[in-house]
Amino acid sequence: MSVRRMIPPHIRGTFVPAISAISLVLALAACTAKDQAGGAPSGPMPVGAIAVEATSAPVWVEAVGQTEGAREVEVRARVGGVLVKRGYEEGNAVRAGQSLFEIDRAPLEAALSSARAQASDAANKLEQATRELARTRGLSTQDAVARKELDDAVTAEATARAQQQAAQASLRTAELNLGYAAVPAPVAGISGRALKSEGNLVAVGDSLTTVVQLDPIKVRFALSDADQANFPGGHFDPRKVQAVQIVLPDGSTYGAKGALDFAATQIDPKLGTRSLRAAFPNPDAAVLPGQFVRVKLQVGTREGVFRVPQSAVVQTDQGFIVMTVGEGDKVAPRPVQVGNWDGKDWIITGGLKAGDQVIVDNLIKLRPGMPVKPMPPGAMPPGAPGAAAGKKQA
Repeated sequence: MSVRRMIPPHIRGTFVPAISAISLVLALAACTAKDQAGGAPSGPMPVGAIAVEATSAPVWVEAVGQTEGAREVEVRARVGGVLVKRGYEEGNAVRAGQSLFEIDRAPLEAALSSARAQASDAANKLEQATRELARTRGLSTQDAVARKELDDAVTAEATARAQQQAAQASLRTAELNLGYAAVPAPVAGISGRALKSEGNLVAVGDSLTTVVQLDPIKVRFALSDADQANFPGGHFDPRKVQAVQIVLPDGSTYGAKGALDFAATQIDPKLGTRSLRAAFPNPDAAVLPGQFVRVKLQVGTREGVFRVPQSAVVQTDQGFIVMTVGEGDKVAPRPVQVGNWDGKDWIITGGLKAGDQVIVDNLIKLRPGMPVKPMPPGAMPPGAPGAAAGKKQA
């Protein structure tokens, strides 16, 4: 017979809360006994901990940037005509001076022949006018011709000389136009998509394709007033930038270091930022134009700081804390001031002192005042809570 049935109906409701409380206590006691019988660990919890020491760390300022080629050249037609040939594969590397397109030469060759004929005729007329001027001057010295005839001869010679110079200029233009029939790559780089195909009629100035020089690769970015405040002295000085790095979209740091090659001399009044640009070696074309990257500027070195694994720092509503091994080997939360990341470490600028033991694993299981057994990360015995995590941390 159940306990509930043994209680009279008129007082049964009074005893229900008491019975529930007794049942809960009995259940908790049973669970505790079960845990002890099942071999759950008793005593301090093993945790991986490191003793921090004061060190130095670089001070980085970060910004978002976008890559661009060192030269991004738009290839245009310099003479009009029918496009008869494309001499490159789209997207492939091209050499400086390599012929990319060819425009029909026949009309240009005809124009060159006509210009040569005109130049020859002008040269003959100039020679004739020069001889006539010399003859007239000779007769003039003997008063054998009127003054007007001498003036006419001078004018005729000057006109013939001007016409000869114009004919030479036309000839030079025709020679250049024939040379422009072959459209070369102005720089070495990666070719773009052809904007005109064979058979199209192109005019002077029409865009045909682009060539982008990828080595070096450049990155455009900007710094706000708040970013510049992190520089020594509270203002930006390009000469004090010690190193420039970029972090690629996959999170990896690009192997080659760069250098600033441009810094604007004024602040953009609309955005409140200062435009900058850095150049990086890119011999293997590992970085392409148009990519968004994170730019890191090393602006100095901070002394007396501590390095702590990023996983050991916990962010709360009140700020950042780390769990330390306090007096009596008990967990002691410690508020800290953080700087920037450096590799896998977080730079701690305040809140720690040399010799403090910072717990780096089992953080989710820790409570303030909980007894722990600190040991080097990865040295916990197999089967201990957090042993695998400790090995991974090491």
